[in-house]
Amino acid sequence: MKFNPLGQSGILVPEICLGTMTFGEQNNQVQAFEQLNYALDQGLYFWDTAEMYPVPPKPETQGATEQIIGNWIAQNGQRDKLFLASKIAGPQQGGSHIRDGQTKFIESEISSAIDGSLRRLQTDYIDLYQLHWPQRPTNFFGKLGYSNHEAQQNQEITPLEHTLEALSKEVEKGRIRHIGLSNETPWGTLKFLHLAEKLGLEKVVSVQNPYNLLNRSYEVGMAEIAHYEGVGLLAYSPLAFGYLTGKFRHGARPADARITLFSRFSRYSNPESEWAIEQYALLAEKHNLSLTQLALAYIQQQFFVTSTIIGATNLTQLKENIAAFDVTLSDEVLQGIEDIHRQQPNPAP
Repeated sequence: MKFNPLGQSGILVPEICLGTMTFGEQNNQVQAFEQLNYALDQGLYFWDTAEMYPVPPKPETQGATEQIIGNWIAQNGQRDKLFLASKIAGPQQGGSHIRDGQTKFIESEISSAIDGSLRRLQTDYIDLYQLHWPQRPTNFFGKLGYSNHEAQQNQEITPLEHTLEALSKEVEKGRIRHIGLSNETPWGTLKFLHLAEKLGLEKVVSVQNPYNLLNRSYEVGMAEIAHYEGVGLLAYSPLAFGYLTGKFRHGARPADARITLFSRFSRYSNPESEWAIEQYALLAEKHNLSLTQLALAYIQQQFFVTSTIIGATNLTQLKENIAAFDVTLSDEVLQGIEDIHRQQPNPAP
């Protein structure tokens, strides 16, 4: 296992982070414990969750993922060996069932969200606490550009300095150790960094955004911020809901797969993505690689990536994903990826 700096925190984290959003939906507690135990045995002690999880979000399961992780901690201890990340859900996307719809990024609601996460996780602190998505209307969750629609929306937006002040107070209390962003834009990231410097508040240490061979939009703007400001990427959806494993090629739909079970996961199912997936699969086969190895090794080799968040619905998948990080792509393979990317850039933002 390799380790990378978490922003300018002085902390090193594993290059692989275990994503847990299937726990409580596609995975029961026994299966989740199996994954958590194996991950920890492999040195993968960085675990990411959220108050909204599992996905797809619904009232009857909300919070179950954190509860399962909390039950593991209660049973096994070893809290000091873990680096736990969670996220606060914001308005618009989370649903009224989360904290009765009180999901603005203001001090009282941030405090309430942390209360709930700490209770479910059965711990008294969270190592990395992230804003799951911006409160303001902007381009995330499948929107590539900032359009007239976002610019013309007139919604009540919590000033970012108020949010940063509230998070900084929680750091002072010791209930969270570090703060991060998720599904954030270059403007939002720089604004938080500027406010931290101007007001003497906590600096964000990471941004958790989608990044994979079908969505490299992070490279435009955000990669430069990572370089100059030291705020790296926690890359989620590295296998594009499983499309970049090859299991959905030629129209295949395994019965227990996420996109088979839940129609809402259509982000990577457009014709442009299907064309690109096939080209990447052929490139991998040409070089005696699996598509999974190609997809994960590519992310690992990007300078701006702090950690790649991998999720799995069974232990076999988890083992394959972790093993893929032992692969180093040659210059010839990297050039082949760029040739495909130029023909079909970012088909699934």
